[in-house]
Amino acid sequence: PAVCLRFELGPAAALRSPLALQNGFLQLLLHTYTAELLMSFLTNLGPFLEDEIIPEVIPMEIEVVDAKITLKDDSPQLYPTSPGPVPVTLAVDHVVVRRRDDGVFYLTGQQWVWVPLPCFSPGSPQEQKAPLESIPAARGLQLQQVPELQRELQAVRMALAEANLDKARLLQEVRKYNPLFQL
Repeated sequence: PAVCLRFELGPAAALRSPLALQNGFLQLLLHTYTAELLMSFLTNLGPFLEDEIIPEVIPMEIEVVDAKITLKDDSPQLYPTSPGPVPVTLAVDHVVVRRRDDGVFYLTGQQWVWVPLPCFSPGSPQEQKAPLESIPAARGLQLQQVPELQRELQAVRMALAEANLDKARLLQEVRKYNPLFQL
């Protein structure tokens, strides 16, 4: 992995934010990082982050490019016949975490422009009449529909995630009573 770290203080840091003049500005770039973390590591971060004294806000920018983090569950198994949890891998293409003068962390990712392709059923007359190259007017209409379609896609993704969580909860409940149950 490549790590670049810079801490600026004084008048040069004031260009980044007004508070950086006094508290400094931290900039970190993490490139091609791979790690395996145990879930107990994440659960034990809570007491480490708790503090009775409110710390000084240091404006910062953390950029993570091409990282892969694998989370492994190391908790004791509830049922001896269970195959155990599957490790979860988080692949981060490009993420920027910024902390501004208000102390809030802002998470941003790479901006993608999604343009949907026209959908035709196989063998439909529309497919034969209008190949992709011959519909420039429809292209402008599609670009106007992009934000609305993105909102719909996000809503469908959220509903799917909720349904998957419900499924996992129901399976866990069934396996409490019948550890050998399989789908």
